[in-house]
Amino acid sequence: MRNRERIQARYLRDALPVRLAGLAADLGRVASSARHATGGAAVAAMLEESQYLIEWTAAEAPVELAGELVDLQVMLALWRRAWPEAQHNALQRSILAVQAKQWADQIMRHVPADAR
Repeated sequence: MRNRERIQARYLRDALPVRLAGLAADLGRVASSARHATGGAAVAAMLEESQYLIEWTAAEAPVELAGELVDLQVMLALWRRAWPEAQHNALQRSILAVQAKQWADQIMRHVPADAR
């Protein structure tokens, strides 16, 4: 991730609900991009970015949510490791797209309506 420190400083200025919405948006972009065979590098970068967003957010989240975020971070790490091969398989791309959409929806359930 380019300019990680700058991105982190900017991200941490936002309140927790805004950060969660940002993470959900990132996962939504993963879902959208993973469906296309040409989006391999972008998906890899977004998977990495999402892991960092979780790292920067989980410490300030309520315990239950922090646990969910850590579990999600593990799943993202597994996808990042598998992605170099999986990106060439339409079924694997579809599976990631569906999972990323589910993850985004799961995160958004923790975002109050007035923060959306």
